Amino acid sequence: MGEERVERRLAAILAADIAGYSRLMGANEEGTLAQLKSIRTALVDPAVATHRGNIVKTTGDGMLIEFASAVDAVRCAVEIQRSLAEQNAAVPQDQRIEYRIGIHVGDIIFDDDDIFGDGVNIAARLEGIAEPGGVCMSDDAYRQVRGKVEIACDDIGQQSLKNIAEPMQAWRVRLTDQAASAEISGLDIGQSQVFPPSDRPSIAVLAFQNMSGDPEQEYFADGMAEDIITALSRFNAPLVIARNSSFTYKAHAVDVKQVGRELGVRYVLEGSVRKAANRVRITGQLVDTATGAHIWADRYDGELGDIFDLQDYVTESVVGAIAPAVQKAEIERAKRKPTTSLDAYALYLRGLARLHQFGNRQANGEALRLFNSAIEFDPEFASAYGRAAFCYLIAKVNGWIPDTANAIAEVKKLTQRAIELGKDDAIALSASGNALAFVVGDVGVGAGLVDRALALNSNLAEAWNFGGWVKIWLGEPEAAIERFARALRLSPLDPWLMAMRAGTAYAHFFLDRHDEAASWAAMALQCSPDYGPGLRIAAASNAMAGRPEQAHKAMARLRELSPTLRLSNLKDMLGPYRRAEDVARYEEGLRQAGLPE
Repeated sequence: MGEERVERRLAAILAADIAGYSRLMGANEEGTLAQLKSIRTALVDPAVATHRGNIVKTTGDGMLIEFASAVDAVRCAVEIQRSLAEQNAAVPQDQRIEYRIGIHVGDIIFDDDDIFGDGVNIAARLEGIAEPGGVCMSDDAYRQVRGKVEIACDDIGQQSLKNIAEPMQAWRVRLTDQAASAEISGLDIGQSQVFPPSDRPSIAVLAFQNMSGDPEQEYFADGMAEDIITALSRFNAPLVIARNSSFTYKAHAVDVKQVGRELGVRYVLEGSVRKAANRVRITGQLVDTATGAHIWADRYDGELGDIFDLQDYVTESVVGAIAPAVQKAEIERAKRKPTTSLDAYALYLRGLARLHQFGNRQANGEALRLFNSAIEFDPEFASAYGRAAFCYLIAKVNGWIPDTANAIAEVKKLTQRAIELGKDDAIALSASGNALAFVVGDVGVGAGLVDRALALNSNLAEAWNFGGWVKIWLGEPEAAIERFARALRLSPLDPWLMAMRAGTAYAHFFLDRHDEAASWAAMALQCSPDYGPGLRIAAASNAMAGRPEQAHKAMARLRELSPTLRLSNLKDMLGPYRRAEDVARYEEGLRQAGLPE
């Protein structure tokens, strides 16, 4: 049978829907329908025609429009949203019709006056993360309109869109002037005290906006922000502004740059809560107060059946996501500092940047030097001691330790000081516990330290990652899988993602689930193709699963990187496995993959 030809072409797709449509119809069906028809006739249809768009389809609460040009699509969206905002100014809040709009440029299929394909799906998903009255576009669309449309856009970073395989860079169109004003809603800015920025990362969590039109939901919005403030306060690195200060901006339209000046913070977390029937949508975004750029943004949907469980879930997810985002931004900030003005924390951040280059021996040595320099600047910097000890763990994993006895002595010294100084520092405790277990072989004490870190801060992804490895060494692979899953949920774009995935592979391997182990190993190597533990478990699991070609391929690369590796010296790279049968199974897998005796 011959293939049926389909019509394809590149197009700009605009997807729009009405925020809170079900609530509006539930409150007043006839009035909402009449208002919607009026808006279509007076605002939407003329704007689409002016900008040469083609309305492909409409639904009760949305529409799909195709344009030949991304510039036309964006100009049309901006015209619609600004005109509608002007009209809504005279309409009560709970009766306003507000569109959310997403725009993407991509290849689409035309069939029977309808359009299909990933390009359409992406536009629809971008619409889903847009704010009511807002426009969100893909990076592909942004590149087409940059410098050609008189609008400002905010980079909201990589977005994980539902049913879209890879995260996508997205941009938010700034539809209103966000410059700071001298007086905002009765707050006299001139009389406000301005604080100098903190040397450490600092964040203010503003009161979440209640978008429900239901005063009863105000407590839920406030509770959401309060829970996040409490959870963030468990991290020792960032300075978190107290609720009584950050909530003074509640119900006022403020510029985050102004908040940054007045509270002396580098970052602001703002969000909103929107309820419809028994569903609730919570959005959050982290903003750099110096530039106004969005570092992170996400949204969460759930049922109101158990409102407190939902609060806990969102708090955990938000904190788990923004803590690494702040750390990443701080690392970039430290890289830009002149070397003559580095303080202990900047040295520490530079060390972290080197530490994240996992397979680079020179970078690991530089990380150790930087952490030691940070300790010289501040001898009571607990996390720096813990990270320095962790450098020895990285060295052992990669077979870079020429003097094991000296490494063990150094790790004992560093971790002892980290524990003394960091009794309430989850980072210091978890890094120290992992190093003690792996390098020194004191897995019992190490496990206890990691558990204490998790008790102090249950939102710290790296502690869950370290805890997963400890459970593997203790011979508890099922518990290890649970811990790695928690780490992955808290920080899905973590610098140590390859270790979380590889750890999951090891856990499945020791449960004789060799296919699952091989799959997780492959995902680990996607992050870092030369990651030693990932290559080893890929070789062993594929061999045991009866896939010799994949096993030998992983082994060949492993031996290129570690030409002296043999079964006889494998123990120099292994963790403190308590179950001899786990080591025997692992060695057998590597033997079958081709590792010589």
